[in-house]
Formats: sequence, structure tokens, C-alpha cells
Amino acid sequence: MTDVFGASHKDVHEQVVFCADEQSGLRAIIAIHNTALGPALGGTRFYPYENEQAALADVLNLARGMSYKNALAGLDLGGGKAVIIGDPARDKSEALLRAYGRFVESIGGRYITACDVGTYSEDMDVIARESRHVTGRTPAHGGAGDSSILTAFGVFQGMRASAERVYGTPSLHGKRVGVEGVGKVGHRLVELLREDGAEVVICDVAPKAVERVRARRPEVDVVADARAMARSDIDVFAPCALGGVLDDEMVAELRAKIVCGAANNQLAHSGVEKQLAEREILYAPDYVVNSGGVIQVADEIEGFDMERARSKATQIYDTTLKIFAIAADEGVPPAVAADRLAERRMSEVGRLRAIWLGD
Repeated sequence: MTDVFGASHKDVHEQVVFCADEQSGLRAIIAIHNTALGPALGGTRFYPYENEQAALADVLNLARGMSYKNALAGLDLGGGKAVIIGDPARDKSEALLRAYGRFVESIGGRYITACDVGTYSEDMDVIARESRHVTGRTPAHGGAGDSSILTAFGVFQGMRASAERVYGTPSLHGKRVGVEGVGKVGHRLVELLREDGAEVVICDVAPKAVERVRARRPEVDVVADARAMARSDIDVFAPCALGGVLDDEMVAELRAKIVCGAANNQLAHSGVEKQLAEREILYAPDYVVNSGGVIQVADEIEGFDMERARSKATQIYDTTLKIFAIAADEGVPPAVAADRLAERRMSEVGRLRAIWLGD
């Protein structure tokens, strides 16, 4: 049974909303973790969870991650997330998305939604017909469009910072990078890596995703799965699929010196960050380096400008280096240093709301 109220102060969520509409088949959960910095912003994941408990556990973890991600991205936004239970290829419909939009609207702006696994900008346009609190819309509707553009760009900036820390140069030229998952974000990351002169090896559970990359980049190597990738001779491991890939067995087998990827919640459990540090594998915290997407969609709130958003995403390089420096100074893994930095901003800036502004 998932503990909705959390086992520690870090995991306590402010609000969890269960949404159901029988006629459209909607079953969704919206989780708001923390609004100290502003309304909670986070995507909507449409996924065929095994059961409602699995969906709840996922949305709680993802919402918490968004609080920390938005804090370190320098945004005046809190953290939230939503999941729709079902197979998007089979269950997604206009009625379902609009029913979901009405639930988002009913929260009164405390939660702002966007795209995630299984949802796209076109879906956000449909949801926006029922709610004002939607980002990640299509350019035709004044939106940022596909947020994977700056997600991949931000991961690349984090990877450059990691290379600077480990190899003394902010370049992946000549390094062999394993990209696990070449979907929305992963295939764009492959392009950035090849343009920088990196060797790339990929894997994906979807053969079509692999074929798409190989059609454009036939020089890219392919392995069977993440385990095979971990055992191969790579310098950097980039998890860009679903979370939890870095478990005890994976860390024990991993030959890379850097882990830096787009997937959320890459560490299978607490303590994995220490195992990585003990093996002298540099871990770039996922919610730091994959924040380019939320930076992109958040920019819509004041009227989207890609150059402005891209400039902000470039700062992921400096933030990642700062976290590595704090980790070294304080003798803690980078994941711990990142948490401390995010919590400090939420506390120091969030408390300013107590200053009375008058009626």
C-alpha cells in the first residue's frame, strides 16, 4: 500500500486528486507535491499501469521530482504530476482528454499540466478546451510545441558538464555514449552527440525507434537492452526510457564513468547514489539535467520565445557543475547535493510569501 502522506517531510504531498469519468473511461490521478515557489507544473503521463497502486506510486514520485526539478531550473513554480491510467493507443479520445481537462480546471490553477509519456502537444490543445492551466501546446495555439527539443538539449548540457568534471573538457568528442531509449528525447540526444563527435550505441524496446535512428545515423551501434549496454565498453550511460533502471545489479555491472540521461527517477531505490559514488561513477542527477523540457513549456506562461527558453536551458551546464562542486566540498553524492540545493531555494524563496503585500 502506497503511503499517500509520505514517510518523511520530503515525501509529504500537499494534495492528491483522484479523477474518474465513467462514460469516457477516464481514470487519472493528479498529485501536487509542493507549491512553495508557485503553482505546481508537471506533465500528464498516459500509461497502462498494472493497477491503481502502481499508478499512485509513480505519480507521487514524479510529482516530488518536479518540485526539485523546477526549483533547480530557477522557475517560480512548484512540483506536480498527473497520470492517466490506460493504453494511449487504445483509450485516448477527445471526450477523455476533455474530461481530464475539466478536472485540471477544477483545481483552480494550483496545478498546470503539460506533455509527458503518452501525451503530445496536440493532446494539450484538446485539454486546453476545458482548462486554462495547460502548457506544452502546439505552436499554432501559441505554445512551445514538442518539449523534447530542450529536454535533449539540457541533458546534453549536463553531459558536457559531467565530461568537464571527469575528463577535463566539456566535450563528448571521441567518447562512447550509450543511450537507453531513443524515443521522444533519446533520438534527439543521439543527434547532438554525433554532432559533437561522440560514438553512440543505442537500445530500445521498440524496434521502430531503433530503425528511425539507424535510418538517419547508420553508424550508430545497437545492443539488445540496458543490461547489455551496461556491460559494454562505454564511457557514458544515458538512461532515456522509464525510471528505476539503476538498480544494484546494473550499478555492479556498469562500466561507464558517467551516468547522465533524460529518464525520471533513474535510481531504483535510496542508496544507489552511494553505490555509484563508491564505484567512482559520476551521476548527474536526472531532475537537474532533464529540466530543459519544463523550462521550455514554462516559458509559455509569459508568451513563448524559443531563444529565451534555450538560453535558460543552457544554464543547466553551470547548475550541474555547481552541484558537482558542492558534492565534492561536502563529501556527499551529487544526488544529495542537488536535493540540498533545491530544498534551500524552496525554503529561502518560498518563505517570502509570508511577507504581507496588503489587500
